[in-house]
Amino acid sequence: MTTANLYYLAIALLLLCTLACQPAQQTLAEQHTPTAHFIVIGIDGMSPDGINNAPTPNIDWMMQNGAYTLTARAVLPTSSSTNWASMLMAAGPEQHGVTSNNWERDDYVLPPVVTGTEDIFPTIFDAIRKQLPTAETGAIYHWDGFGRLFEKSAVNYDKHIDSEQGTTDEAGRYIKDKKPKFLFVHLDHVDGAGHGAGHGTPEYYQAVARADSLIGQIIQATKDAGIFDQTVFLVTSDHGGIGTGHGGETPDEILIPFILSGPGVKKGYKIPHPVYTYDNAATVAFALGIELPNACIGRPVKTAFEGYNLPDGETVVANEALAEPVIYPKREGHKAAGGLFIDSVPEVRIETMEKDGITYYTLDGNEPTETSTKYEAPFALSHTAVVKAKTYKNGVGSQSYIAYFRVADSKTKSGLKYSYYEGEGWMYLPSFKSFKPVRTGAAIEPSHDQVQGHREQTFAYVFQGFIKIDTLGEYRFYTNSDDGSKLFIGDELIVDNDGDHGTRERSGKVDLSPGLHPIRIEWFNGGGGYWLNCYYRGPGIPKQIIPADVLMPVKPL
Repeated sequence: MTTANLYYLAIALLLLCTLACQPAQQTLAEQHTPTAHFIVIGIDGMSPDGINNAPTPNIDWMMQNGAYTLTARAVLPTSSSTNWASMLMAAGPEQHGVTSNNWERDDYVLPPVVTGTEDIFPTIFDAIRKQLPTAETGAIYHWDGFGRLFEKSAVNYDKHIDSEQGTTDEAGRYIKDKKPKFLFVHLDHVDGAGHGAGHGTPEYYQAVARADSLIGQIIQATKDAGIFDQTVFLVTSDHGGIGTGHGGETPDEILIPFILSGPGVKKGYKIPHPVYTYDNAATVAFALGIELPNACIGRPVKTAFEGYNLPDGETVVANEALAEPVIYPKREGHKAAGGLFIDSVPEVRIETMEKDGITYYTLDGNEPTETSTKYEAPFALSHTAVVKAKTYKNGVGSQSYIAYFRVADSKTKSGLKYSYYEGEGWMYLPSFKSFKPVRTGAAIEPSHDQVQGHREQTFAYVFQGFIKIDTLGEYRFYTNSDDGSKLFIGDELIVDNDGDHGTRERSGKVDLSPGLHPIRIEWFNGGGGYWLNCYYRGPGIPKQIIPADVLMPVKPL
């Protein structure tokens, strides 16, 4: 055999080996059979905590007989419009431009990078209409704002109904009458319970249980229609919540469920990799056998389907951590653990939640290690302290639990002065020079729970006085507020957290010398829930709620 023949034979063998060694993923992708029917059930405001603590037999059945994760992530901000849009469009707010609940088709700040059939970023409905023009599609939704987020011309059936039961009943009728290729059902009552009673309350869990029963009714409708065995279901949410609100950046607000079940979906499979809300539409497209526009960033959750496995070396979600300990008084919603104790001595009690775990703690804000003080019994605090606790087991540590204890003496006249204002239609902090305060008073801390007697909406407070600095250096200040707030040191704006928004934290830094410095915090509430806490950190000072003992309403003579 000539040298040339040997060369071509080697090339042929190499090609055969390459083809034979192709991963099964590629072959399976080519053989994927499109799903006959796909139904998304979106429960506004339903958090993983709600599923874990409410009776949810239908959701539990879906998880046992499907693929799921309870650590999928919403996009920021964790507002409804932004996240439902991301879910429908397989894109983030930086692509579709729906950056808040104030977004309207003719009133927005950021334009979409592309538009489809209508003057919005194209949705899954638009993709289905273009590639499967005879397919029956529908959207039935409880919150009327959902209806502005998709192309009306791309759906066969578009219906808003102002109750969760009515929405579910209409979805059942539609399923039985039309057997849709794709249906999106939106239920809003869980979010209503979160805003009304608060996330994590009995009323909230009752609303989640109610959602579960409605999911069962929709599943039953597919059985009555004779399409249950041909239907993939996806149950998900737009955001969670904390306290009576959402819109911020905490895990309580951003973590959401993503639960798939139906033909071709793995059974009892916990999805081992990150899932994002914009992967929703991409997963629908994959299941239906269609393509999304190139501008989309969502990726189908293929690992949820039979025959599709996580590629070697792919990043997976970290193993679930140990249960963190709890410091009492424990945190509730946005309210931090610990508290303000005036003319009293707080008792610190720590509960270890991990079986056979050992908890250690610190009083200076440093991260506890296994060489820190071991918690054995409740103890008293005579001074302001940042208490951190962490549980260890077999050399592995939990997340730290942090509590802010502030100890104040009423005889020292610590705190700040405040002025209270009322207005109309505020979306940002007003210019207080043009307003006369309704009343003035004193607050030992600049926070929402240190002022009483205000109305429910369109009000504002200005806290002012002096902050005592002992050490030269850089200081960072934070406001955590709903709605907007600003913090000034002297006349310099340090923290700008203005605007109509859910509870969120913003910060800024400034170099300060020892002595007294004027401080002013402005805060307003436009409507709905409200919140204000202020923090600082500096040389030798861990991040903490600004304690009363460094604040004074007037400068001493």
